[in-house]
Amino acid sequence: MRKPLFIVLPALIASCSMEPALETINSPVSENFPGNEGGGVSADIAWQKFFTDPRLKRLVSIGLENNRDLRLAILNVDQARAQYGISRSQLFPTVGVSASGSRNRTPSANSPSGTAIDTKAYDVSVGVTAYELDLFGRVRSLNNAALQEYFASDAARVGAQIALVSEIANAYFTERSAVEQMELSKRTLDAVSETYNLTKMRFDAGDVSELDLRSVDVQVQTAKANLAAFQQRRSEAINAIAFLIGTGIPTNLPGGRGLEGGLVSEVRAGVSSQLLIRRPDIRQAEHQLRAANANIGAARAAFFPRVTLTGSRGTASESLGDLFQGGSSAWTFAPQISVPIFDGGFNKSNLEVAEVRKQIEVARYERTIQNAFREVADGLAGRTGLNGQIEAFEGLVSAQQKRFDLADARYKQGVDSYFEVLDAQQDLFDAQRSLIQLRLARVVNAVGLYKALGGGW
Repeated sequence: MRKPLFIVLPALIASCSMEPALETINSPVSENFPGNEGGGVSADIAWQKFFTDPRLKRLVSIGLENNRDLRLAILNVDQARAQYGISRSQLFPTVGVSASGSRNRTPSANSPSGTAIDTKAYDVSVGVTAYELDLFGRVRSLNNAALQEYFASDAARVGAQIALVSEIANAYFTERSAVEQMELSKRTLDAVSETYNLTKMRFDAGDVSELDLRSVDVQVQTAKANLAAFQQRRSEAINAIAFLIGTGIPTNLPGGRGLEGGLVSEVRAGVSSQLLIRRPDIRQAEHQLRAANANIGAARAAFFPRVTLTGSRGTASESLGDLFQGGSSAWTFAPQISVPIFDGGFNKSNLEVAEVRKQIEVARYERTIQNAFREVADGLAGRTGLNGQIEAFEGLVSAQQKRFDLADARYKQGVDSYFEVLDAQQDLFDAQRSLIQLRLARVVNAVGLYKALGGGW
């Protein structure tokens, strides 16, 4: 033992790995998405470029700084990184310096010589404590599993960021749609209130019946109720935004756009294999699969002997002044080997559990890919369907407006009853409200498709 033990130990052995080879898993979906047409920009663009509304951009930025759920996800990553550091530390010997001193007195009654004896002992040593020689890769497998869990937690953090961005956007779009429906209800209320005043004058003059007057009054009260409902919906949407961004909504935000004002960019889907790179949930499932595979290596290594070394080198003396003088060198070396002989089937069962968990992670990985493919396909189908519906309802609103104008003109000329006007106005309001809801569904679908394609992170 001419050199400190901790210098020569790493050169003594080279461990092997008992982890099984991780075979390539074929993607259980087709390469191309059904109905994959349209889209002007790639799905990997950053959210700052995907969203075009300056008010929404500011809200998302605030949310990424203050949201508590996202903060928890980040802390989980920090915890997993620290846990990996703990696991990695086991690959290296624990080296420590120790110093001790003692002084004992044996009374004359207990001394063989019949006189009191004073004894002193001092020592200083540098040593290695219970370092496991990783002959069969058990420690390295556990370390690899911890590393993959760390990578999985970081992928989960990215997924939490993408989910938060989409939730803030959807809450904002809901608030925008409530504003537009409030404006629609106000216009309707103003129109029917004016009609009510004119009808009341004609009723007082005896030109119309009370039934017409009450029919107009029903419209007025209905418009008031609709306005109150949309005001409540807007307040709830504002509360949801404040919760998601983790703080109060600033008063100096830029102005917002309407639902038809180009709030988002239209992304193209590409091919399904790109999801393996973009989607954080797929990357998370892959790392969890790799961690399960590494645990199999640790379970296999448990069947083989485990060798640990404990040793130290230093100096010892009965006199503190002679502690570092020649001839005071001391050392200890205590290797230990443990061989599993009978454990009641523990190691065998532990290996079976590890192998089954790997198969579970394989199935989970494949299911995650299938779910991602379905989400993208549904988003593409929704984009095509909603664009067609919006185009049709824009024509319907135009036709209903013309119908209402004609019915109103004929009523004022005394040709038709007010029931024609009432029916036309209700149909126009329903068509306008449905158009707003479809526009809301379109931007929500665009955000969902962007999220399903990986969110550009």
